[in-house]
Parts: sequence; structure tokens; C-alpha cells
Amino acid sequence: MNHLTLIGLVLVLLASKCTPTRIPKYFKFGTATSAYQVEGGWNASGKGESIWDHFTHNYPKGVVDRSNGDIACDTYHKWREDVQILKGIGVDYHRFSISWTRILPDGFARRINPEGVRFYNDFINELVNNNIEPMVTLYHWDLPQTLQDLGGWTNPDIAIYFEEYAKIVFELFGDRVKRWITLNEPLSFCEITYGYGFGAPHVSSPGIGVYLCGRTALLAHARAYHAYEREFRKTQGGKVGITIDGIWAEPMTNSTEDIEAAEREIEMTFGWWVNPIFSDTGDYPAVMKQRVEERSRLENYTISRLPEFLASEIDMIKGSADFLGLNHYRTWLVGVNESPIDGKPSFQKDKGTQMHQDPNWKPSPQIVPWGLRKLLNWIKKKYHNPLVYITENGYLDFSGTLNDTNRVTFIKVFIDAVMDAVEKDDCNVQRYTYWSILDDMEWSLGYTAKFGLYHVDFKSPNRTRTPKISAEAFKNLIKRRQL
Repeated sequence: MNHLTLIGLVLVLLASKCTPTRIPKYFKFGTATSAYQVEGGWNASGKGESIWDHFTHNYPKGVVDRSNGDIACDTYHKWREDVQILKGIGVDYHRFSISWTRILPDGFARRINPEGVRFYNDFINELVNNNIEPMVTLYHWDLPQTLQDLGGWTNPDIAIYFEEYAKIVFELFGDRVKRWITLNEPLSFCEITYGYGFGAPHVSSPGIGVYLCGRTALLAHARAYHAYEREFRKTQGGKVGITIDGIWAEPMTNSTEDIEAAEREIEMTFGWWVNPIFSDTGDYPAVMKQRVEERSRLENYTISRLPEFLASEIDMIKGSADFLGLNHYRTWLVGVNESPIDGKPSFQKDKGTQMHQDPNWKPSPQIVPWGLRKLLNWIKKKYHNPLVYITENGYLDFSGTLNDTNRVTFIKVFIDAVMDAVEKDDCNVQRYTYWSILDDMEWSLGYTAKFGLYHVDFKSPNRTRTPKISAEAFKNLIKRRQL
């Protein structure tokens, strides 16, 4: 090869590396919030008490800064301003959740709150009038306290009450809402709360309540899906899915034990929810059933702590989603860590894993885009390449700085990884949702944690919104359709 040919080849390679990544025309971008985290108006105009209202008022030490969502970002009063912020960024859609107790104050379908209906009608209409598609989550962790008093998600009857609530919401808003998410991150509201006892509803039942919660959640999702299929799909023409949070688990070493542990971590945290809906078996992952049953036996339980589905329930859950909503934030190194049988069951012991992050990962241990690409390929292979919407992906800092260059990097490299998964790997991904449009009330972290494209001054009665540089970066990305 002569020097001119070599120089030409180098120039071609450099040009290819500098060519911006194009984004397919069909691919949509959005942002997300949830009711408790941004709305405020916790008891305004007939709204009932949720478990997070109850928890923050009665156990303020459960939040690191002893704050609550009574006012939060005050979206209940500032929704017009928030829609204009969304319009300015140019999002195709906005994902938000309905507060169960704002529609049904005591949790039951017997009494609908007209002021709650008015609020969501106004908000949805404002989005639609500004060419922003509403994408609605039915449940984002704010269970009515009245239903928690009956046992919450460990009570299988909650699935029935959820179906009744879902049908009312479909009827009220389904003429304009065409993308529905039934539940947000059941792993979080089952394992983090019932398993570890963090946050609302201030209940700890490790290794037992966590699985009861999971079974009820999957049945609630399936009931809502089939209610839509049976009563609303023909006239409304929408899609119904579920959102599951998934990490990528990279084996800690090349040992067989660590490789198996990494796969088990994904199967038991992500597959727990996705397998019953999207797999050919319509049941929990085999490794999860085997391990919980074996450890239950060794702990002298007469039956597995993981409650079985009836055959009719398997049939109801299997196939009960038009899309898979994926929330992804972290990649971890995962290895084996088998715990002795000590009479104290837990989901963590059932998994038999441990995890940490590599401090040498670039751009940083918090920004690992190749993990999302690997997870998307795992989903493609495991579940016949289902339609995936990325319903949350976001960067956490604790400074609230407007000069959030790390967040800009995060968005760029993660969307780049998604585009690689779409274009190079043929993964069926059609949406990317950044969490969140606003700094908000981040559950047990209160207002110390910042995810927003917009800074919110929580010391101001006006809850003043100020754009960070990441807001401009996201706006330019959407407008130019390239990275």
C-alpha cells in the first residue's frame, strides 16, 4: 500500500467516525414525570390520601431531607407553563402518571372526583393542542392509603380494584391517550418497599411479602390490559404496555459461577416481570422458581415462598402487553454470593449475587452506555425482539448545577447506544424518554437528588423553572435528528 492510499484510507476512517449518527424518522423522543413527584396539591379539590402522603407525614425521617410532595413542583397549578416548556424543547410525547386518589379519592370506583378529572382533562388537552402526545402511566407508586390498610399489594384483591380504576381512566381519557403503561417498576415498589422497608408504605416483609406483591402486580397489569382489549381497543385504538426497570449485569470475572450469577441477576430482577408476559412459558423464570423453592424447603417452609400462578392466570398474563417499557439507569459487575440458610429469607439471598461498579469505566461508572445496548440485545434474543419503548433513562447529580455537562454527555452516549442497537443489531426500539423534564421529589432522596433538564427552585413559592444546558442539548438533538 503506497503512502497516498494509506492517507486516503485514514481520511475515510476519520470521516466515518465524525459522521453524525442519524436518527430514523419513526423514532420518537419524550420526557417523563410522575404524579406524586411533581404535582403537589396533595389534598386539593377532593384528592384522597396516598401511601406517600401518609408516609411522609407520619414518618418524615424516611426521607433524607425530611421533605414531602405536598407542593413538589406545583404542576397541579403550573401545568400550562410546563406544557410550554415541553413544547419549547420539541418533544414528540410526554409521559406522566395519573394519581389514583385524585380520580378515586378513597381508592374504590364508587366515587369519582370531578375536580381530579378536570385537572387531567385540562392537562391532556393542553398537550394535544400543542402537538405533544400524552403517554400515561396508571400507577407510579402512589397507592391509595385506604387500599394499603387492606394489605396493599400483598392483597390479591388489589388487582381487582386496579382493574376498576383502569377502566374508569380509559373511559375518561382514552379518546386522546393512545399509549398506556399499567405499572411503573414493580420491582421497585415490591422489593424496595416490601423487601427492604424503604419508603412508602413503611412495610417490611423480605422474602415473603415481596413475592405476594409481585404476583398481585402481574395480575393487576393483566386485568387492566384485558379490560382495554375487551372494552376500549376497538373504539380507542391505543396500545397498553408495562414498564420494567432493568440493569445490565456484566460478569465480575470469567468464572462459570460469576457468569451464571450475572445471568441470574437479570433473570430474577428483570425476567421476574417480563418472562410471564413476553416468554413462551408465561411463567416466572425457571431459575427463579427453582432457587426460591429450594431455599424455602431448606428454611422449613412447607411450600415455596414464591406463590404459583394458576393455569388460568398464566393464560391471562401471557401476551398481555403491546410493548415493553424499559427503564434503565445502571450497569453493574455481578458475581456469585451464596448466603447460608439462617432462617431469615430475602430476595437478595434467593438471588445469591453481589454487585459493584468498576471505577475505571468511561465516561464514568454512572455513564455506561454499552450496558443498555447489551440489555436491548438480551431482550431481543430472549423474547423474540418485542417492541420496546425506553420509558426512563436519566442522569443523577446532587448539585443541581445549570452547567450540567455530564448530563449532556449521558444523553448523547446513551442515545448513540440505542441507535447502535436499532441500526446495527436490529433491536425493535422506537422511543426514548429522558427522566426527567424537571428536578422533582425523588422519593426517599427527597429534593437532594437532581435528574431534571430544568432546575426547580423549591425555596421559591413560584417554584421557578430554569433550563440547564442539557435542556438546550436535548432540544437541538430532537430538532436536528442527529447526534
